[in-house]
Amino acid sequence: MKLNAGIITDKLLETKQFYRDILNFGTTFENEFYVLLHTPNRQTELSFLLPNHPTQHSLFHPAFDGKGVFLTIETENVDEEYARISALGIPIVVDLRDESWGDRHFAIVDPNGIGIDLVTYAPPTEA
Repeated sequence: MKLNAGIITDKLLETKQFYRDILNFGTTFENEFYVLLHTPNRQTELSFLLPNHPTQHSLFHPAFDGKGVFLTIETENVDEEYARISALGIPIVVDLRDESWGDRHFAIVDPNGIGIDLVTYAPPTEA
């Protein structure tokens, strides 16, 4: 079984540019109302769809309202990603930090209001 999550948004172009330019995603498929993107290693895909498109069932018409969704992107070196994304001028919402459960991470927000947590996992620190 394979999963790709989909977000319905009227910001299709801005979203595609954000994931391609900031997070280095590639385009698997696109047309005038849908874009399927993949992570740089092609292991995971994420799709975006215009709302209220006449080719789509009404189930897939309402646009995402910008709350209640987050993505976690695991990276080998979160410090490098932090430096790279900061240098691009992208606002950092959660500054780079270490958590007691082992995450080293920071967070940004995509054009749809989706929180993106970029993380490198490590063993939990001793209390």
